[in-house]
Amino acid sequence: MRTTGLAILAAACALALSAPAQAYWVPPFKGNDTGGIIAYSLYKEGADVKALAVNHCASYGKGVKLTGVDAQYGGYISFACVWVHPGHLNRPLRAAY
Repeated sequence: MRTTGLAILAAACALALSAPAQAYWVPPFKGNDTGGIIAYSLYKEGADVKALAVNHCASYGKGVKLTGVDAQYGGYISFACVWVHPGHLNRPLRAAY
């Protein structure tokens, strides 16, 4: 019984080690109601990342605050969706273009 369990464990370990590593695809834009990230490659291709962030946050009724940029290959631009006071002039609007 013990040798069978060891044989199964050894076979499972060998199978796991022989499988190739998988690269997972990461979306260029990802976010929720608190903020998100935009791939730096979109900025390099000429996309209007500020408009992407504004549209995303406006769908939750919030304004946008860009928080950081990792300006390298594989880097991201991060943003936060923040509440705006109801009477404030910077109320959230969606870009219409």
